[in-house]
Amino acid sequence: MQTNTPSRNSIRLTRRGRLALMATGAVVAGTAVAVPLLIIGEGEDSRPTALVIPEGWRASQVYAAVDKALALPAGTTKKSLAKAHVKLPNDAEGNPEGYLFPGTYPLHKGTTPEKLLSAMADTANRKFNGVPVAAGAQRNAMNVYQAVTIASIVQAEASTEADMGKVARVIFNRLERGMPLQMDSTVTYALDRPTLHAKVAGTKADTKVDSPYNSYRRMGLPPTPIGNPGEEALRAAINPTPGDWLYFVTVKPGDTRFTANFEEHRRNVAEFNAEQRKAKQTEPAKQ
Repeated sequence: MQTNTPSRNSIRLTRRGRLALMATGAVVAGTAVAVPLLIIGEGEDSRPTALVIPEGWRASQVYAAVDKALALPAGTTKKSLAKAHVKLPNDAEGNPEGYLFPGTYPLHKGTTPEKLLSAMADTANRKFNGVPVAAGAQRNAMNVYQAVTIASIVQAEASTEADMGKVARVIFNRLERGMPLQMDSTVTYALDRPTLHAKVAGTKADTKVDSPYNSYRRMGLPPTPIGNPGEEALRAAINPTPGDWLYFVTVKPGDTRFTANFEEHRRNVAEFNAEQRKAKQTEPAKQ
């Protein structure tokens, strides 16, 4: 299963603001760019007024974005987590991954990393702990933290919102059959690499990494979410699309194929590999 780039937030600005991209480890796949964004004031007041965190960003990326938005030394936000009083479920064991909710967060004169992290976690708790999510998780025989974990995989793997429900169904079908998830997104998380859609295929060596996040070698869900999912991914996790699919691969952008037949999946993967070779042949030579 090939990894996919999470969708970006839709951002609308008033006439009083403008956007500025920050280079904090931007993930680029095709023409889609997922980078943290600053909303900058107009005129004399050119300071950042808000920080936008895209869906699917990992905690490490959020920390780096906050450091840059507040002009702090690298690593400051991560160190401040212990003082942030972030409310997390017991299953998280203090790890905020999955609970730094993507969205737009105001930057005031007195804004600190602790306040931003607390605001993100408070938003996540409001979104995740409502009756619909709890009931949806229970309906699928899991708790809310497990639903968030599945949503994080869906966010990383699905190339479009339309595919999210199908990706979620593949996860459930494989779990119910006692199959390893074999999701490339969990391996890239274990290796601390970007998750790229139809751009970089994992290697066999990657799938042998000794990590609890390696869903090729370990059964069940990873121990924590692998990113911070948005609402659409969470909805997909608690309301997966009906289907018998066990495999999927994004052959090329806009063409993700789901199947329950392994031989058909192998043919799809072969086509994906052919597309990759074709893309490499047409890439302009580096100067």
